[in-house]
Amino acid sequence: MRITPRRLALGMSLWAPNLWSGIRVRRFADDWTSATVELHVNALTRNYVKTAFGGSMSAMTDPYFFMLVMHQLGRDYVVWDTRGEIEFLKPGRGVLTARFEVPRAKAEELRERARGGTKVREWFETEIVDRSGDVVARVRREVYVREKKRVTLAAAGEPGRAASSDAD
Repeated sequence: MRITPRRLALGMSLWAPNLWSGIRVRRFADDWTSATVELHVNALTRNYVKTAFGGSMSAMTDPYFFMLVMHQLGRDYVVWDTRGEIEFLKPGRGVLTARFEVPRAKAEELRERARGGTKVREWFETEIVDRSGDVVARVRREVYVREKKRVTLAAAGEPGRAASSDAD
């Protein structure tokens, strides 16, 4: 079964860590250039002072930039989420939303920079906003990209060595 943006959004929303954390993936764009995620602040996702737990806000931003890059680049690239930073600006209440965008041009730039096995690290930024549009937190996530060794070796004319696994 091929993974589609719609199936991934549903699966990520039903995935136990997200489900129990009040995190809902509203959508992935059909071309994998954006995603929208919500955090529903409730008794399970709030802190001692009844506002959004910082760990939940961080979790709602964790995999989405890397997933957008990975789906745009395809199977010939290793893509990881490597670091994250979050700046809390205001107490979060109600439903919080984060929108993630990786334009096609940015994905193509990463593809070119990673060609030949070069290790690329790129920072992406988003904001978490409440229902009135006020910014609750600013988030930065670092994504690592590298062309897989089997692809690099094949391009260099070493097909015998290029039979390594996809996990390289």
